[in-house]
Amino acid sequence: MNSNDSNFPAANALANAILNDELCRLFHGRGGLFLGYEHICLDWFNPVLLLTSFKELSEAQREQMVADIETVWKQHHADKPFNLVFQYRNAGRTITDLVAGDIPEKHVVTENGADFLVHLLRGQNHGIFLDMANGRKWVKQHAKDKKVLNLFAYTCAFSVVALQAEATEVVNMDMSKGALSIGKQNHLLNGFTSGARFLGHDIFKSWGKLTKLGPYDLIVADPPSNQKGSFVATKDYVRILRRLPELLAPNGEVLLCLNAPELGCDFLMQQVAETAETLEFVERIDNPEVFADVDEQKSLKVLRYKLIS
Repeated sequence: MNSNDSNFPAANALANAILNDELCRLFHGRGGLFLGYEHICLDWFNPVLLLTSFKELSEAQREQMVADIETVWKQHHADKPFNLVFQYRNAGRTITDLVAGDIPEKHVVTENGADFLVHLLRGQNHGIFLDMANGRKWVKQHAKDKKVLNLFAYTCAFSVVALQAEATEVVNMDMSKGALSIGKQNHLLNGFTSGARFLGHDIFKSWGKLTKLGPYDLIVADPPSNQKGSFVATKDYVRILRRLPELLAPNGEVLLCLNAPELGCDFLMQQVAETAETLEFVERIDNPEVFADVDEQKSLKVLRYKLIS
């Protein structure tokens, strides 16, 4: 097979990729730009490829995709071992298989000068969200000398890059103590033994504590879009927005994040206008180019706001 003539566009993306230590998405079928492959994504978690399907494949379909990828790998990246994980995800169901090679026992990936632990065989969330790369880059460029509040901190990637930018302090809050435990390891991986707090609490029951630890020059709110028992964007985002202005220092800024395809920027902007009128819209942070979507309102939304007097 000539890789340039492959019927599988993810294989073509791999043929044209420069694979180094840097974490990245190689093929984003979810953006709808590749007819017939809207269910497929391919990621590089050095030294492992992750092939994800959001609909069930037949054994023959899966084997053909893996074979196409392996052929391209041998043509273009033969100097590296071929390690591939396949994951099927749909309606809360997840099946993950290591189909070729091995995974490091302690799997550490690199993005823009920061190291993060990942776990490709453990559920749907691998430890870092690739589409948020530009959000992390923005924080790394703007957090110097600022006190940062990282809400829904997950594994604390925003905290790591904020401290790399010489933030004065970061407060991380997430109700998952397991995720925060990985977040602490991420800080140690990057040489940070101080400068961050890790609060394993329900945000909606912790406003008093957050107020006491504030005010904050920068707040990042990156909640799950629809997580039963934790956060549902359509009813819970407004509960956050009501509280944010009182947590901000003068001229403080907020990154509001939303990754719900059914909700566009207008949903979030309208809620801000109705409940937090002292927050002024500044810009939408662009997503990485590889995450281009036929409808950008369906892709990740990262909206920057500033507190006005």
